[in-house]
Amino acid sequence: MRFSAAGLAEVLDGRLVGPDVRIDGVATNTAELHRGQLFVPLRDRRDGHEFIDDAIDAGAAAYLSDGVTSARGTAIVVANTARALSEIGHVARGRIDGHVVGITGSVGKTTVKDLTSAIFATHYVTQASHLSFNNEIGLPLTLANAPDAVEAVVCELGARGHGHIADLCAIARPNIGIITRIGLAHTEFFGTLEQVAVAKAELFEALPTNGLAALNGDDPMAGLIAERSGAPVIRFGTGADCEVVASDVRLGDQAQATFTLHSPWGSATVRLAVHGAHQVSNALGALCAGLWAGVPIDDALDAVAKVSDPPMRMNITTPRPGITLINDSYNANPTSTEAALDALLAIDAQRRIAVLGAMAELGPESAALHDTIARLADSMGISVVAFQTSAYGTAPVNDVAALLERLGGLRAGDAVLVKGSRASGMEVVAQWLSDGEPDEESARLMPEQ
Repeated sequence: MRFSAAGLAEVLDGRLVGPDVRIDGVATNTAELHRGQLFVPLRDRRDGHEFIDDAIDAGAAAYLSDGVTSARGTAIVVANTARALSEIGHVARGRIDGHVVGITGSVGKTTVKDLTSAIFATHYVTQASHLSFNNEIGLPLTLANAPDAVEAVVCELGARGHGHIADLCAIARPNIGIITRIGLAHTEFFGTLEQVAVAKAELFEALPTNGLAALNGDDPMAGLIAERSGAPVIRFGTGADCEVVASDVRLGDQAQATFTLHSPWGSATVRLAVHGAHQVSNALGALCAGLWAGVPIDDALDAVAKVSDPPMRMNITTPRPGITLINDSYNANPTSTEAALDALLAIDAQRRIAVLGAMAELGPESAALHDTIARLADSMGISVVAFQTSAYGTAPVNDVAALLERLGGLRAGDAVLVKGSRASGMEVVAQWLSDGEPDEESARLMPEQ
């Protein structure tokens, strides 16, 4: 979106230093900054103010500052740059006349965001969160970087505690909300599954009475969430009390689903490019929002059929003949790990192996939850190899050489899942298995647990 530096200084209660200039969008990282944008330096592990001159060199039209200014360029001096970024998001939201979709849940947010934005883009000028930009920094960037002609914005909303979703909704002011599924994620911060549901329900509490609350009706927490909604609730799933329903679900040999959709807007066959049976509910949530917003059903179905898995989420490749690799290394909790094991089971293979890193932020129940996953895999006939963790009850392997030795090498007929929380660094393991044994430089990238 376009702003004037003087106009922003006024709404931010800031002080303009230098000439008034036109600003087109916002960035917090000089590596991602486009010419003409406003650079917002944040104080974190490093002080972003150190990069002001780099931002000017990269073409920043102006920059925010909490006191430090350069001899060059235009500055807007504010009390706190992070709070000012949130206010810029609020200002940008006020210019959006169309739909704003908020998406939250314990699993599936990014995939649902991608599916939903693809559907809306068939009929609306659409902006969506970049990758997993779902916090107090990413959300304002999504809004402020929308084109001036934007008609729909699809926002992923994350939370690590109570009140986080409410704070994000105060900026985004969504009229459509989608809650994917409630699972045991970040329970170290929330406590119980019910408390996770209460925190996610903050999205529905923020919706207007003429909006839409799209809820996974198969989730055990659906009743608790629905009663908190400020908007009419439409449930999606496979149950009898759902209004948007999937039946006759079938998985192909690469775990891609086909199903029959039944909805108030019509029935049709849906084909997905994303992998795993759990993607059926993700697609239903996206379809529910798009069809409610007026997207014709044929256009919506064409859109979801073209959406692929986000990076490091259920990416299925064949690195060598006869070997199937599932890279689901972006993150892990018990709910998403169970879904990934189901997808692995659906792959046609002679041997199925799950290379699992630790699942983080599970609190006091962590040991029991890891044990549950180990037992589930065993019941499915899936061999678990624990990478740099003893949480699954087996001796861990600590490097790729030991991993390949434990596996006896990879051979035709193998299907291998790689999954773990971000701190486990499992994306490096997936890359190793895809490319072959690592060189010394790659080995140094492996995090120590």
